[in-house]
Amino acid sequence: MPRNLWSGLCLSSLLAVLSTLSGCINSQGILPQALRLNDDKLLTDKPIRKAARKAEWPRDRWWQAYGDPQLNAWVELALADSPDLATAAARVRQAMAMAGVAESEHAPQVKFDASVQRKHWPADQYFYGPGLLGDTTGWNNTSSLGMNYDLDLWGRLRSDTEHALSLAEVAATEERAAALELQSNVVSAYIQLALHHARLDIAEAELRQREQLLELARERLAIGIGTQLEISEAEAPLPEAHRRIDLIHEAIALTRNQLAALAGKGPGEGARLERPKLSLHGEPALPSNLPLELLGRRPDVVARRWQVAAEARGIEVAKADFYPNVNLVAFLGSGSTTGDVLNFLTNGSKLTYGIGPTLSLPVFDGGRRRGKLGAATAAYDIAVEQYNRTLVEALRGVSDQLIRLHSLHEQEIFVGHGLETAERRYKLAEEAYRRGLTDYRRVLEAQSALFDQQFLEQQVHAEHLTAQAGLWVALGGGVLTEDRGPATEQLDAHEISLHLPGRH
Repeated sequence: MPRNLWSGLCLSSLLAVLSTLSGCINSQGILPQALRLNDDKLLTDKPIRKAARKAEWPRDRWWQAYGDPQLNAWVELALADSPDLATAAARVRQAMAMAGVAESEHAPQVKFDASVQRKHWPADQYFYGPGLLGDTTGWNNTSSLGMNYDLDLWGRLRSDTEHALSLAEVAATEERAAALELQSNVVSAYIQLALHHARLDIAEAELRQREQLLELARERLAIGIGTQLEISEAEAPLPEAHRRIDLIHEAIALTRNQLAALAGKGPGEGARLERPKLSLHGEPALPSNLPLELLGRRPDVVARRWQVAAEARGIEVAKADFYPNVNLVAFLGSGSTTGDVLNFLTNGSKLTYGIGPTLSLPVFDGGRRRGKLGAATAAYDIAVEQYNRTLVEALRGVSDQLIRLHSLHEQEIFVGHGLETAERRYKLAEEAYRRGLTDYRRVLEAQSALFDQQFLEQQVHAEHLTAQAGLWVALGGGVLTEDRGPATEQLDAHEISLHLPGRH
């Protein structure tokens, strides 16, 4: 039989034996348990079904709908200088670097080793005897150029690279999620700043009217139709009115500091913020095809999808570890035991070389590989359940904001009627007091009711602005404009094709 044919048969037989022996360690019985929700069949509630379906998805700069140039500039400033976003961007770079490390394992690994030693050879009859090296001192130097190439027969390196790339996608979408959260926090704080200024106007108007009532009480006393009790009752609310104004000034200053911190700036930068000028009109509306389109629009949902894909590839990596690893190894080296210090690098040194495959077969490892596979499948189950929860919470967020927007729309109507009634009552009470038809307490009661309604009107209006922002954020805020997630078939570890021989 020809020598080449005989060698080929021996190698084939050896591979068959090794593949059979690999059954000594198998992955039988270790499977994922979690199942993804059927995204396109999740039931939506009445508010979502009732909302208009012709609207577009939020724009990437959704906050511009409020029509406030200062808000637009501040959000852009926060996106440019926020330490949180800078940290998220660094995580993306780190994940991409790790993906590059995993991808580099596909290439041949070449390294050069060299050793230079000054060595004394002993003189004894057992090892060296009376030969040339006996009782001599010389240079014992070696050099070697080696190459190692993993053939990746079972796809372990490929799966490991895809795992790392999926984790990089997770980091990238989490960066977008951090940007959306930052935008939401800036807009919410800015709306609160606008509310504090509106409350300040009301509190200052309340103080002015109470001072006018005090002056009126003094005039009535001067012409003989008033009493000192009326003056005392008019003076009593003034300290509390001043305290409320001071509290509102404090709230404005604290909110400015909050906005400055969100933008990564010092308090002095926030002190330059002027009074907001927010305006927003239009009814809440939704794009079509919810909840399925949330998968490609919300960064947190997309990140969880990539996490599931990454953990699915982690199962592939763990399973591939059950099978023999075959590498192609080659080396070229030289050595010298006598002569000059650099003699081993010259033509006079002895050259050695070799090339061929190396095999590594797991026979018994005390359960380490099964433990790693069990951990990988558990990580997949965790990722799937996190994905399911994120998707459910995303739908709940959309429904919550729609319910809140509808309620606030109704509240604004009721508050408007209440404000008209309170204004009319206050004017009647003030006129009656001027004519001496009622006492001062009635005026104070009507005035307090009026200011309460004014405060309530501003609060409901601010909550309406915040709820609209919440709906835009719940729909993804426009930071993703297309489906960035992995293909659906990559999300189910039960359907992953591992292309591995033997039992699974």
